Parts: sequence; structure tokens; C-alpha cells
Amino acid sequence: MSKCLIIDDEPLARSIVAEYLQNHPDIEVAQECGDGFEGVKAIMQHQPDLVFLDVQMPKINGFEMLELVEHAPSVIFTTAFDEYAIKAFEANAVDYLLKPFSRARFDAALQKWQEKRKSIVPEAKLQQLEETPAKQPEEQVRIVVKAGNNIRIIPVADVQYLEAYDDYVKIHTKDGTFLKKKTMGYYEQTLNPSQFVRVHRSFILALSSLTRIEPLEKDTHVALLKSGIRIPLSKSGYTKLRSVLGL
Repeated sequence: MSKCLIIDDEPLARSIVAEYLQNHPDIEVAQECGDGFEGVKAIMQHQPDLVFLDVQMPKINGFEMLELVEHAPSVIFTTAFDEYAIKAFEANAVDYLLKPFSRARFDAALQKWQEKRKSIVPEAKLQQLEETPAKQPEEQVRIVVKAGNNIRIIPVADVQYLEAYDDYVKIHTKDGTFLKKKTMGYYEQTLNPSQFVRVHRSFILALSSLTRIEPLEKDTHVALLKSGIRIPLSKSGYTKLRSVLGL
């Protein structure tokens, strides 16, 4: 018996998936969830084999939700937004179902999952999801992190700078530092380039936090932040920063 979760903020959409699953007695619905916070907790609790996941939901969206899960299950997206599921995740998710979808299309997605099940490695799949910029509007205004057992939404406006930290990125804010399992390249592509500049291979700087640029020895420079922190500037980062500032 396989376990699945249905995560969608629309009760009717959840009921349709549950109804279609009645023809698949080998799949048990462990829980239905109405938002991403509940979905993260349910995945941790039930360790499902498969998740039917909506993209646009209140609080956090489906992509952000998956980022918070250490061991991602197989995912079939159920969404009304083809630009998200198709363009960003077609190569990573088992399948995507564009609402409204028929029973036949649903059955085909399940068959695809069953055929791929033995070859899918959840951790590798999650890594692919993490390295593929979702390019959703939310990504430019907030960062969702897991702080202990809690989920925290950090407004991008609160970010002072980002720092490379092994396989993670340290997100520095006035309220503290948070870790996110992403790459610097991801945030360089995702964050608004008029607000964030990669000034060093290990640092992305929020322009709103910058107070001045100071020279060092041998034509090197550092950025002084309002918090008093000094960020090293590479030669290319210094040039890029001056260009964005119009200097």
C-alpha cells in the first residue's frame, strides 16, 4: 500500500483528486492539507510516497513548501498555472495536471509515477528543484526558511546581504541569520538585480544596506553596511556595484 497526500487550498480540487483515487485502492490518502504549512508538517509526519500538490496557495506556495522538506516524495503538480508547472518543473516533477483535468489524464499521471517509481531518487529530485529558479513573483519579495520546527517568511526588504556557506546560503537580516539550502547562483538569478548585486563569489549585497565603498590596499575595496559589517568586493563585483549605483 502506497501513501499519498493531497495539498491544495481548494476543497473542491482536493475532493476531485480523492474521488479519482478511489479507483486506485493500492494508494491510501494519509491526509488532505489546505496550505503549505500544513503540507510540510504532513510530509514530515506521514513520509508519503506521493504528493498531489497545488502551486498557488496561501501563506507559502507549492515550490517553497518543497524546499522545506528534507526528503522530498514524488510530486504530481495539480495546478491552474501552466507557466509554473510546465516551464519550471516539467523535467523534475513526475507529472503536472492542468486544472481542470479528466479522470483519464489523472490515471495517466499515476501510471507514469508507477513506472518511474523504482528509478526516482527523492533527494536528487529535490536538488534539481532547488537549483531551478522558480521565477515566481513571490521569490523576489520573500524568502521562506525553516528555523528549527518553525517556518519563517523573510521579506526580501529585511535582507542585508547573503553569504555562501558550504552547501547553504546564509541570509543575514537585522533579526538574525538564517540558513537556506540554495546556491549563490540561484539568488543571483532570482533576486531583483536593481536591488541586489553579487559583489564577490561569496557575497550578494542588498543596495539598501550599503552606506559607502571604502578603498583598501592594491586597488581593492570593501562595502561598508549600515550595520557596520564590511563586505569584500572582488574586482568584477566592484565594477558591477559602481555600474548599478551609476558611478
